[in-house]
Amino acid sequence: MGQSRLYSVRMRASEKESHENGGSHISGGELLSTYSELRMSVDTLLEKALNHSRGKPDFLQIQCEIVNQPIKLLNPLTVQTNVVNAVEEGQELARYLLEKTGVHKGIIEKTYKEIPEYPVRGAILIDIHTGERVDQRIDKGVRVSRMDWQTKNFEKWATSKSVPTNPRLKEALTLATKVCNHQSTIAELCWSDDPDYIMGYVASKNIGYHRITQLKDYDDERGCRIFFVDTLTDINTYMSYLEEQPILVQWEEEEDHDTRVD
Repeated sequence: MGQSRLYSVRMRASEKESHENGGSHISGGELLSTYSELRMSVDTLLEKALNHSRGKPDFLQIQCEIVNQPIKLLNPLTVQTNVVNAVEEGQELARYLLEKTGVHKGIIEKTYKEIPEYPVRGAILIDIHTGERVDQRIDKGVRVSRMDWQTKNFEKWATSKSVPTNPRLKEALTLATKVCNHQSTIAELCWSDDPDYIMGYVASKNIGYHRITQLKDYDDERGCRIFFVDTLTDINTYMSYLEEQPILVQWEEEEDHDTRVD
């Protein structure tokens, strides 16, 4: 994918009403596309919106916007898969991994108690010093945007690491790589709002991307995306990076020092 004339293609779909009018979120996604691939990119996101486990959308929006900023190339985070036998085991492991990233145990427990209060569409930013939410986006949260990973390069990486070449992993690892690249990010905790997908992850620059096979029960539509952040840096600049800085994940075998996937 060339660096000239790239477009950010974004999709969101909801039930009953638009998100702004209180509609229930169904699906979202985005790609970076060349002009010649715009139709294919739109079709890819349209297919995702119309065939989602959360239902059929009553509101669907696809937006294309040219990218004028320089695009940053990032190596993917290292990946490890952690197999657990129950949700409780998975959540215990997630807490342990968050501690390894440098988040204090008290902040982790405070955050977990307040997760039910955060039914938002985007990410929640939690101050690692106080445990308080600092994004001030109420029910919207922060939506990480303008990112992609070329499919051929992703599939080459996945084959070399013996992990699934599925779009869900590609999207999640691309997002985590962008988020954890910023110095303000200490860690990310995430599990999907899809009722048929129970896997989630903890990610940071120092421990990499840890997939956990169970972080919720089947048929549970409650998701979670929390960024633990160091507020000693400017939060507005940080949110601008998450929402506006275009990045491409690019794996180069000779530069990769990935850990073995279990």
